[in-house]
Amino acid sequence: MRVQICAVGRLRGGPERELIDDYLTRFDRTGRPLGLGPAKIVEVEDKKGGGMKPEAALLEKSIPKGALICTLDERGKLMSSPEFSKMLARWRDDGRQDVAFVIGGADGIDPSLRARADASLSFGKMVWPHMLARVMLTEQIYRAASILGGSPYHRV
Repeated sequence: MRVQICAVGRLRGGPERELIDDYLTRFDRTGRPLGLGPAKIVEVEDKKGGGMKPEAALLEKSIPKGALICTLDERGKLMSSPEFSKMLARWRDDGRQDVAFVIGGADGIDPSLRARADASLSFGKMVWPHMLARVMLTEQIYRAASILGGSPYHRV
């Protein structure tokens, strides 16, 4: 199952980029034998600064056809890392070819795109900068693969 992170904004070089690249590399290495991956990030940017609606249109274009859509949203479901890994495994086992995790811009995700989502995930009641949300998501994707693969990376 291919994993795509569709996100508003461009991430420049620096510690966040290094962490994301590291976790995606780890995920690709760990996930492939499990039928997970590859993973990639697709960045979109509304050059005119029109807000959520134009961002949603760009995000929708970045989502692979037929992909399961999971938004990252403060109103989404809170879950543990093992629960998240089970969800990814269920999607894979159900024959999903693609999953798209969607991260909005500063104002969030347009309601029309949120309504199309198959799932919505929250990293807590706090609002996180979308660049940090990318780091947290890539780490959790890697952690999910390590849990499914029986790696000692995840400790209870």
